[in-house]
Amino acid sequence: SLSILRFSLLSIKQRVSGCPLDKDDQLAINLARALKPMKVSSITPILNVSNITASFKWFESLGWTIGFEWGDPVGFGSVCNGEGEIFLCQDGQGGRGKGSNTSTFGNGESGDKGVWMSLWVDNLDDVHQMCQKAGIEITFPPTDMPWNVREMHIRHPDGHVFRLSRGL
Repeated sequence: SLSILRFSLLSIKQRVSGCPLDKDDQLAINLARALKPMKVSSITPILNVSNITASFKWFESLGWTIGFEWGDPVGFGSVCNGEGEIFLCQDGQGGRGKGSNTSTFGNGESGDKGVWMSLWVDNLDDVHQMCQKAGIEITFPPTDMPWNVREMHIRHPDGHVFRLSRGL
């Protein structure tokens, strides 16, 4: 956490410079010792999308379901699959943009302006077939990688890349 980092930096400052700590420095040290570090219970990414209705349909073609829709007209919502949930926000909350790169591995990794997410699945090759049948853009086919993972990449129309993986 930030307070622990400041505590470490202050300790280094005192040891290197020999300068005494002022009241604010001492307060930061006391807070760092008293506060518990952050413990995240879950994380929900928020994707900026250009068309929320089309995005719902894109995710549904991959087996996701709509979690909720909010607004009139709908401009915010979520999609769910298993324990995973992704928020979708039309024209807000983050960046998006599809690059001209046709591959998202090697030199194409920085071409898109959307979010990259890693999703772990049990049935990667079935998902690959599902993507092919649904016309989902596959930017890196299923490949056994040297880090003991089989993975593939798919790209949302707004440039968000999903790195789908399973352990070998």
